[in-house]
Amino acid sequence: MVVDGQNVELFGLKKFESNAEIQTADFKVVGSLVTQTKVNGVKYSGTATVYYGTPAFLKILQEYKRTGRFPTINFQVENDDKASSMGAQIMAIYGVVLTKIPLALLDDSADTLQQEISFTHTDYEVLQWFNDAPEQLGGN
Repeated sequence: MVVDGQNVELFGLKKFESNAEIQTADFKVVGSLVTQTKVNGVKYSGTATVYYGTPAFLKILQEYKRTGRFPTINFQVENDDKASSMGAQIMAIYGVVLTKIPLALLDDSADTLQQEISFTHTDYEVLQWFNDAPEQLGGN
């Protein structure tokens, strides 16, 4: 995670997911009984699951509470399984706004406490793609 230009390692990151939600609108066409759908935008959102005790997100919230300024946040996610011929894929997620940050957790039945962080973002960029034809899928 990059916060105001500073790299912050999420050592407790367990799961990360970012999604593109296609926004649509329905409309009628004269002479047709079929309702048409057109794409009119896209919304990016996601979640991250971290082990409780990862202080980065709570520090961001506390700073916002004190100053009224929310920092610029970007994520960089790398998928790289060395045992696979898929290669690596690196994705940059820009303009992150944290939308849900748990303040405190308590669960006497859990072996480890985990918290889920929700966010939206404004853009993404694939910095490196997986291989087009990995060996396991019949290529090469």
